[in-house]
Amino acid sequence: MTSTRVQPTVESLQTSATLFDTLGGEPAIRALVDRFYDLMDLEPDLAALRAAHGPSLDSARDKLFLFLCGYFGGPNYYIERYGHPRLRARHLPFSIGRVERDQWLACMGRAMQDQGLDPDLIDRLLAAFYGVADWMRNRDD
Repeated sequence: MTSTRVQPTVESLQTSATLFDTLGGEPAIRALVDRFYDLMDLEPDLAALRAAHGPSLDSARDKLFLFLCGYFGGPNYYIERYGHPRLRARHLPFSIGRVERDQWLACMGRAMQDQGLDPDLIDRLLAAFYGVADWMRNRDD
């Protein structure tokens, strides 16, 4: 039996219960996160972002998956396990400037493209992510 997943579009957001469902639930969120971190490990133009994560991406990979499930309207796994996300406070130990912000956004944009998301949806999500990513900066450069 072959399963076909409808590619999410901006229009489908208006009829879907949650973005989590529209994207395809946990398997799709896991695939997006895995592609995001795989790209970070592979692409030379993402070197500053990769360096900010230390030697292993395993913990970050799991935490982003847990967080995005809830962020997109699915189960609040991150909150259940770690409490309130307190994103800025949790990222203060990491040096985050414009380069890291921009590389994070570029990496997520590529991962969403690679997952076949509708370009208009990618633009909307990147606009939302930009606000959060810019707020995470703790350096002016």
